[in-house]
Amino acid sequence: MSGTPAPAGRATSRGFRWGVVVTAAAMVAIGLVLLFLLTQATDNQIFYERNYANLFAVNIAVASMLFAVIVWIVWRLWWRVRRGRFGSRLLMKLAAIFTLVGLLPGLLIYTVSYQFVSRSIESWFDVKVEGALDAGLNLGRVTLDTLANDLANKTRVAGEQLAGKSDALVGISLSRLREQLGATDVTLWSAGGTLIASAGETRFQVNPERPSPYQLRQARSQQRAVTQIEGLDDIGAAPVATQARVRALTLVPSTTVGLLSESRFLQVTQELPPNLVANAIAVTEANREYQERALGREGLRRMYIGTLTLSLFLSVFGAVLLAVLLGNQLAKPLLLLADGVRQVAAGDLTPKAMLQSKDELSGLTRSFADMTQQLADARADVQSSMSKVDAARVQLQTILDNLTAGVIVLDATGTMLSTNPGATRILRAPMAAFEGQPLAAVPGLEAFGQGVQHQFAIFLSENKQHGLDHWQQSFEVNAARPGLPPDAINLIARGAEMPGGEWLLVFDDISEMVSAQRAQAWGEVARRLAHEIKNPLTPIRLAAERLEMKLGGKLPDSEQAVLGKSVKTIVDQVDAMKRLVNEFRDYARLPAADLKPMQLNTLVTDVLHLYAHDTRGITLKTELDADCPLVLGDVHQLRQVLHNLLQNAQDAAEGQPRAEVLVRTRYISAAERVRLVVRDSGPGFPEHILKRAFEPYVTTKPKGTGLGLAVVKKIADEHRARVDIANREADGVVTGAQVSLSFIVAN
Repeated sequence: MSGTPAPAGRATSRGFRWGVVVTAAAMVAIGLVLLFLLTQATDNQIFYERNYANLFAVNIAVASMLFAVIVWIVWRLWWRVRRGRFGSRLLMKLAAIFTLVGLLPGLLIYTVSYQFVSRSIESWFDVKVEGALDAGLNLGRVTLDTLANDLANKTRVAGEQLAGKSDALVGISLSRLREQLGATDVTLWSAGGTLIASAGETRFQVNPERPSPYQLRQARSQQRAVTQIEGLDDIGAAPVATQARVRALTLVPSTTVGLLSESRFLQVTQELPPNLVANAIAVTEANREYQERALGREGLRRMYIGTLTLSLFLSVFGAVLLAVLLGNQLAKPLLLLADGVRQVAAGDLTPKAMLQSKDELSGLTRSFADMTQQLADARADVQSSMSKVDAARVQLQTILDNLTAGVIVLDATGTMLSTNPGATRILRAPMAAFEGQPLAAVPGLEAFGQGVQHQFAIFLSENKQHGLDHWQQSFEVNAARPGLPPDAINLIARGAEMPGGEWLLVFDDISEMVSAQRAQAWGEVARRLAHEIKNPLTPIRLAAERLEMKLGGKLPDSEQAVLGKSVKTIVDQVDAMKRLVNEFRDYARLPAADLKPMQLNTLVTDVLHLYAHDTRGITLKTELDADCPLVLGDVHQLRQVLHNLLQNAQDAAEGQPRAEVLVRTRYISAAERVRLVVRDSGPGFPEHILKRAFEPYVTTKPKGTGLGLAVVKKIADEHRARVDIANREADGVVTGAQVSLSFIVAN
């Protein structure tokens, strides 16, 4: 078996690297263990005092080893730079960066911490802290003495209350005293230490604790209460706060004089407040621990300084070691990437060099080369696509911006892909907000959307047979706007199929054109009709009156009555025909409006005075907005408008269970308009009448001419006012109709 041996230099370098790694790992592990032991020593004073010498020796040894390794690594880096090894300068920079990152913060923390430990640790044990602890101890003692003296005084007073009471009756008094004093136990003892009576815990004990003879003698001799605090003798044993109590013993005065009278002693036991006991114990423990720490302050300072020094060496060693281990791996790929990045930044996307090793940085060079190639391909594709997109965008934007008509692009399913502002203006709906939805999904345009879909379906089927390039159709759309009733819009729409299979819909609003044509046609009809009919009416009337005058008194009574009735019928019908002809003439020859600032509320009030004595039983109501400003209007023409609207409203409300007509004005500040509304309680308008209510000769009255609302519409147009008509509904039932006009405010 034969093979080619590895070069000696490569094997030596590999063994050297492994030796460095193993040695570094061993020293780092020793250092971490030492740091852990030092950390434990800071929390365990006994452990620290027992192992201080060993910890200090190991600390010095590890620090020396780390310092030697750092010096050797620095020399090694300098040697590589002197030899001009590839990437040695980058490696040197990396080593310097890692060293500075580890050294500068470490030195800063070490310096601050050293000053803090060496100079500030003494400030932890200053006179103020010790004085505060002593003051806390004194405060606890004074508080306990105050509680004891207070209980002593209360006990002495209670003993005076028991003077003269027999032993048989004293039990009730003890219970009362226990409640008054808030005590846990009240007992009465004889001079020999025999329990006479008790209230509290003592009565449940078989062998209650008796006062000592010394305490009895002290209470007898001092003639005052003797107190004793129990449960706080051994602070180190951490007594339970609820067992701490204060006892007071006093002599009960005797009311009998003689040698046979025996002294009695009253003893009151009261528990100390748990918070007070806990605070006293805490202050005592803190003072004891403070005194213990004060004795070991010098050792504590040396321990902290040693820990800080070792931490500094570890951080510097780790930084330099990382620079050596990672520098060689980072240098070559990074230099290659740096050169490639400079070329790409300059716009050069030619293929880049790459490394074939399997580590991540070499893979990064390969990925960078692949990315550069992809960028070159993508840039070519993007430039081609952007030129096409820009041309199409400019073309489309130019078309849309220069069209006053509405334009909608739909896909093959009828979903809107794009719209122009003209579509929003004509259809009075936010079409852009509904892009991505079918045209029929827009509120108020359901019928229009279905009609367009149907026309495209017919067009596509006929296009295959007859080769048609577009279709054209007129539509009537009831567009709804917020706060206003539906408004009929006459559209002329044209549809075609685009090269990509999409549908193009172009439409325009011809409502004004249709309305103007109808008004012009009806005006011409009215003018000719008035001219043709008015001429023979006067001879007919004169002939009838002359016939009655010639035959008057010459015929029998029965025939004379028939003659008079016939002549009267002819005259009445001629007058009716004259009124009809005059209405035709007024509609055909309505003069131009003389617009001047006027107060609409004043005109409404004047006109309603004429209807105040109406005998048909119809209630007239007004809701006039006092804030209405002046509007531009012709007083005479608007008076005619009010008369026409009021007469129509009264005719509609007549005979209804609630015959009522309401006239309302309201100032709409947002639109700078004044709105006039005339509302009735009649049966409303049929649906087919609503759509054509303002056209001449459209009426629901048997004897009406249908010119009233047509005149109102014509006068409103002269005033540039908007006029709307709608039915009022409540719970789906028509409750009347209303006509509203919106006038321009006079500036």
